[in-house]
Amino acid sequence: MGTKNEIYQVAIIGSGPAGLSAGAHASVLGLRHILLEKADHASDTIYKFQKGKHVMATPDVLPLRSDVNFNMGSREDVLDTWNSALDKHQVNISYNAEVKNVSGGKGGFDLTLTNGDTIKTETIVLAIGLQGNLNTLRIPGSENVTHLQYQLDDPDEYEHETIIVIGAGDAAIENALGLCTHNTVYIANRGTEFSRAKEANEAAILSEIDKGRIIPLYNSNSKECTQGTLTFDTPDGDVTIECDRVIARLGAAPPRKFVEACGVSFPSDARNALPEVSKTYESNVKGLYIVGSLGGYPLIKQAINQGYEVIEFINGNTELDPADEPLITQTLKDIKDFDNDAFLKEVRVRLPIFEELNPLMEREMLVESTVTAPRKGTIIFERGDYTNSVYTIFRGSVKIQTNEDDPSQCVILEQGAFFGEVGLISGRRRSATILSNADDTILIETPRRTMLKLREDVRSLRDSMDKEAIVRQIQTYIASSLDIKAIQKLADSASIETFRKGEIIFNEGDEGDALYLISKGSVMVSKRIGGKDVTLAYVAAGNYVGEMALMSDLNRTATIKSAVDCETIKIDGDIFRKLVNENDSLQKEIEEKYGQRIVETEKMIEQPEAGSIVEFLMGEGIGEATDVLLIDESICIGCDNCEKA
Repeated sequence: MGTKNEIYQVAIIGSGPAGLSAGAHASVLGLRHILLEKADHASDTIYKFQKGKHVMATPDVLPLRSDVNFNMGSREDVLDTWNSALDKHQVNISYNAEVKNVSGGKGGFDLTLTNGDTIKTETIVLAIGLQGNLNTLRIPGSENVTHLQYQLDDPDEYEHETIIVIGAGDAAIENALGLCTHNTVYIANRGTEFSRAKEANEAAILSEIDKGRIIPLYNSNSKECTQGTLTFDTPDGDVTIECDRVIARLGAAPPRKFVEACGVSFPSDARNALPEVSKTYESNVKGLYIVGSLGGYPLIKQAINQGYEVIEFINGNTELDPADEPLITQTLKDIKDFDNDAFLKEVRVRLPIFEELNPLMEREMLVESTVTAPRKGTIIFERGDYTNSVYTIFRGSVKIQTNEDDPSQCVILEQGAFFGEVGLISGRRRSATILSNADDTILIETPRRTMLKLREDVRSLRDSMDKEAIVRQIQTYIASSLDIKAIQKLADSASIETFRKGEIIFNEGDEGDALYLISKGSVMVSKRIGGKDVTLAYVAAGNYVGEMALMSDLNRTATIKSAVDCETIKIDGDIFRKLVNENDSLQKEIEEKYGQRIVETEKMIEQPEAGSIVEFLMGEGIGEATDVLLIDESICIGCDNCEKA
């Protein structure tokens, strides 16, 4: 450990991938260093992986830069390699050395350990990760049961049990895959996808679900836990499952109390917010560097590279380019006006949805994205395409064709805007054709998986996207003829409201106080006729409901119920009426829609049997479909061509 009064050049807290790599490189460079690990073994996070777990070395395109080897393999092989590296490089590691307090500043930090020892160091590398601060299940009963756990050491220890795994990330998926051979396994997912997981894990879990070896619980939120049971809130109501074991893999949050006690600041109060760091990984506390998961790089290879690089920076090599610099260069190969650093800086200046990304998250986003410079008139994508990436306008503008039959009906989006967000809804086709509107346009195309992850991790990005999406959808589907200031008035009055399947949005006879634009999902329109509810119509995303009461000053003329889980934009009725009265073109559009709805309603009243057909189709899942094939059995000849098509 060194002499009692020794002053180290660098003290590294945490011996995970980043800390281990930092310790090895500090030793190779001959720096006076100490690696502090609170456990009695190195690499505690990997050590706690389930037995036999296959450790992936993603991203595959990222080169490894470290004195410590790392290749994909079993948990045991990875730990053996890393322990050998500690010995080979004679890393000065101290076990059972938990840091409880940090004081001082650059050139003179004091680290107080829980055993009372004090470590003096010129600089600190904080590589403590997130796993010491696991998120827990916070529902009634969760603290009083014995069958709930947050870790799985060895899946082979459990046989013939019913086990519920909660989570949709890599840890949850790997636990479920490891347990499903000898147990009945459920996996509970708050959404409908496993988009946050590595692609290999996503493919593996979907394969096991298709085979019936794992039972999925989609759109399910844990609600209550009693001994031997777990209750979920699902689209079909509460579901209680009897089980022997619940394994909740809910991720982790930064150990904020300790980090803030070190003087490090966070950009927001969000539980999962990460501290800001510079390009050299230095925090707002001079001389204190943050690497690995705590710095926003959760993947092992990224953390290992950071461990190497941070020691280079501390040693004075501040001009060292990050390991991903060649990848950034490749991404920007078609952009001649900016060098890498200038482009990265401008991304956060020009694009509001990315302004609060820390530099490391921004680089990762850009490496996974495609940057293009389409000339004016170039089609970005066409209506009906199945592509699902999200675009941001770094420079220039694009034109959205709101009417395929009349190209003059369009909406222009300028620098700073984004489009294609409908692609975040799995399986949905592009809803409009979009073209470049300027010769100097530069677009960043970000894959769906990357954007979904950013939405989960960066609250400000999610809020910014949701706010802009409200403006965009009002502009596209309700008020394309209005200027942006008028649309902004509507958007400022609007709020996003979500409804579970079968939930009433408003009832026939209610006062008409708002307009609802359906942004996701679909709704059913019904009316009380002859003493019973008759379904009049099915309304899909991209349309609005509720305008009839606003235009007529009468109460609601029909009941609107969500056909599937749906998301709506609720617009204040008084503000909407005022805007309609002030704008002739908008008034004309709304009155035309109002007239169409009256005609459609009268037709359905005259043919109530048609409502039964709509109800049947909705019951068969048409509300969640992207395409529908209807066959008239009375004229079907059984050729099977429809099945083969």
